[in-house]
Amino acid sequence: MPGDQAACHAMAADRGVHDQRQGLAGEVVDGAHQLFDGRKIRILAIIDTFSRCSPALDPRFAYKACDVVQTLELASKAVGYPRVIRVDNGPEFVSRDLDLWAYQRGVILDFSRPGKPTDNAFAESFNGKVRAECLNTAWFMSLDDA
Repeated sequence: MPGDQAACHAMAADRGVHDQRQGLAGEVVDGAHQLFDGRKIRILAIIDTFSRCSPALDPRFAYKACDVVQTLELASKAVGYPRVIRVDNGPEFVSRDLDLWAYQRGVILDFSRPGKPTDNAFAESFNGKVRAECLNTAWFMSLDDA
């Protein structure tokens, strides 16, 4: 279940993720998702590409690089730091803050090619499921509700 850190950690341990740590994928799910009052929301989806779990789904009104770093730090504390993080070329990922965070932790940032969503196909598929199963079927009253 996306966002369930205990289940994700247990699943990762069962599959030996800590010995064979592959990486995380980071995507911001954007689009016409909004609260009941019309304010648009964005969701940062952090996905463990080895265990196929999502240690973090973080909704916000806007994302800055420091927000991405904060969410990655929390997700990494839950499931461990990855060797590689695959991200798109959004402004929240192409930043000095994220680059410094990754460098200090020995994490490689792997940027997808512009206009090539297939470079991060699992994350794109996951985001489509989040949209279809959660965002398009629920009416959120607040950011905390989302």
